[in-house]
Amino acid sequence: MSKELILISHGHFSEELKKSTEMIMGPQDAIHTVALLPEEGVEEFEDKLLEVIKDLDDYVVLADLMGGTPCNVASRLLMQSYQFDLYAGMNMPMVLGFINANLVGELVDLKQFGAENIHHVNEALVNFEDDEE
Repeated sequence: MSKELILISHGHFSEELKKSTEMIMGPQDAIHTVALLPEEGVEEFEDKLLEVIKDLDDYVVLADLMGGTPCNVASRLLMQSYQFDLYAGMNMPMVLGFINANLVGELVDLKQFGAENIHHVNEALVNFEDDEE
């Protein structure tokens, strides 16, 4: 059985990140999303997150922002003896890295993979032009 991935965020970011990822990788049944909506409080968000994880055995949680409500709620679950890896600062490379690692049955350092895939394109273009000269 492969790991599941839960994306948690303020607003619909987690849902839209999943949709964008599926444009590249196809449908992803092992990815779940939990959005904190403006009209919801901490308790409602926690209830939604608990509903998603209640039947999961092995999962990773990616949060949008360190110190934000979604990450804080997940952090409290860790302090209550729930067992999962939690990362804050999620981005599409992290999600794609998770999917690819799951497909081949390997582990990936999601923090490192996400960071390594942040590029300053202007700098890359200058270096590319320099290489052509």
